[in-house]
Amino acid sequence: MTKKTEWEDFFDREASHYLKEPFTKYTKEEVEFLLNEFQLPEGAKILDVGCGVGRHSIELAKRGYRVTGIDLSRGMLEEARKRAQKEGVEVEFIKADATKFKREEEFDAAICLCEGAFSLIGSSDDPIEHDLAILKNIYESLKPGGKFILTALSALSRIKGASNEDIAKGTFDPNTMTFFEEIEAPDGTKVPIRERVYVPTELYLMFKMVGFEVKAIWGGTAGRWGKRKVDLDDIEIMVIAEKPAGGEV
Repeated sequence: MTKKTEWEDFFDREASHYLKEPFTKYTKEEVEFLLNEFQLPEGAKILDVGCGVGRHSIELAKRGYRVTGIDLSRGMLEEARKRAQKEGVEVEFIKADATKFKREEEFDAAICLCEGAFSLIGSSDDPIEHDLAILKNIYESLKPGGKFILTALSALSRIKGASNEDIAKGTFDPNTMTFFEEIEAPDGTKVPIRERVYVPTELYLMFKMVGFEVKAIWGGTAGRWGKRKVDLDDIEIMVIAEKPAGGEV
């Protein structure tokens, strides 16, 4: 049996409590924003990477879209399946590692939101290759012309609270832009986690490396989505991108 990663362990413990988190209260508004950007006909296929308890997947399915949601956490997926059944919608939920999952040119659009896989680095993961692999897989999974919306943890806000002492202690590594800390799960268990933070220019370059055309970069903090510049208080940065219709950069 494969040993759980730190993030898988945390989210398995968090699953039944996840929807109590304040940032989960904006689902309908967030889905309206996504659909306004995607401009997809009903029945289009959408990939939700790091779908968690199916917050966006289920709402998209209720709007008539065919959705595949992937997540590393079995606990999160169990909650997602129960919620989908209760809501009377069908969503394909798959337990999968986003750095490995892809389906060649199957989806019309993709999302990876609210720390869904991207930015969440395991202790043994390369802090650059981990997230780059996720972007590559999403690119490969999209049809030519497919759109992708990502929110990633912002370095602009996080570094404001960091210090040289954090660097000395090893809780912040400026070379890899990663933070190390212990977070407490709802059952009281402390789980060591590692998060990767980004500046907008780095995200732009990573998307270009993979082949995406970046359409916009906005502030991506939950509850504050909109077509506005990233500010220094944003927890997350939103990137709106498209796979070129010809499949090439």
